[in-house]
Amino acid sequence: MRHPFVPLGVLAGAAALLATGCSTGSPPAAGEPRAAAPPVASPVTAKNPAEVGANELGLVPVLMYHQLTEKPTSVYDRTPADFRAELERLAREGYVPVTARDFQTGRIDIPAGAHPVVLTFDDSTNSQVRLGADGNPAPDTAVAILAETAKKHPAFKPAATFFVNADAFSATGPARALTWLKDHGYEVANHTDRHENLRSLDQAGAARAISAGQQAIEKAAPGTRVTSLALPFGAMPEPAGVAARGTGYRYDGVYLVGSNPSVSPYAKSFTPGAIPRIRSAGPKDEDAEFGSSRWLDKLAAGKNRYVSDGDPATVAFPRAAQNELSPAFAKRARPY
Repeated sequence: MRHPFVPLGVLAGAAALLATGCSTGSPPAAGEPRAAAPPVASPVTAKNPAEVGANELGLVPVLMYHQLTEKPTSVYDRTPADFRAELERLAREGYVPVTARDFQTGRIDIPAGAHPVVLTFDDSTNSQVRLGADGNPAPDTAVAILAETAKKHPAFKPAATFFVNADAFSATGPARALTWLKDHGYEVANHTDRHENLRSLDQAGAARAISAGQQAIEKAAPGTRVTSLALPFGAMPEPAGVAARGTGYRYDGVYLVGSNPSVSPYAKSFTPGAIPRIRSAGPKDEDAEFGSSRWLDKLAAGKNRYVSDGDPATVAFPRAAQNELSPAFAKRARPY
């Protein structure tokens, strides 16, 4: 399924619609992420924040992919060569993939000086995951290219989030494909059962569509912990809180179709129920101004990109940014 382009103003409006938080416990206030327990600190990789210019209140690209094909027919299609080249660029520029699950709860464990990137895949297409008879990913699928890039660049972890619908990865079968993803450390997340436009449904209908997607995942791969939802077409249901919480589901993060990076999950302005994403796109593609190539250029040229200090137990940032920190992470603050 294809998503319409969503301009910056629409994203801001969607964020403002959020009326409840997104938590597996009591909901936090709008804009306040759940303060998950941080991973254990690693003194081997941690460095003085000033030494690496740490800024863990900086911007994070959440990239959105759909179909990989040799003959793109939509702005949402990319060739395997395009995808491979984008991963190579990310690796060269010091990005390290983290799952949506870890990003939205502030469990970002990457080396000092590195930048997190969240790789997300919508619609559970066979070009993303297709397993051969030997159980290995078919050549030029997204998971195969991720593995190749990680082998070439060991610091580039093969981590990603797959937002799936019912009958996910039909060429392989949902049970086999989702189990493989879970067993290999990827996140399996919800994209509703039939890719419904949730804004076009009433509250009960939207909740049923989300719940059915959750149930399809749990049936195909029992024991899968589903904590993230991507909105089909980027369409927020009404009321917005239905996206994060309903009978049989509670999500820590809800993802839009978007055009700009996300603020840090440690920032006051972070809204877990309306997280923007960036469409993967080359510099000459349609709407390229809002695509990944242009945004990666802007982040590299600016001073507001997320930079890790290598210690996942702390949140390091220049002292001048103190007021941007969410109170939920005050105990982890490491201003310098």
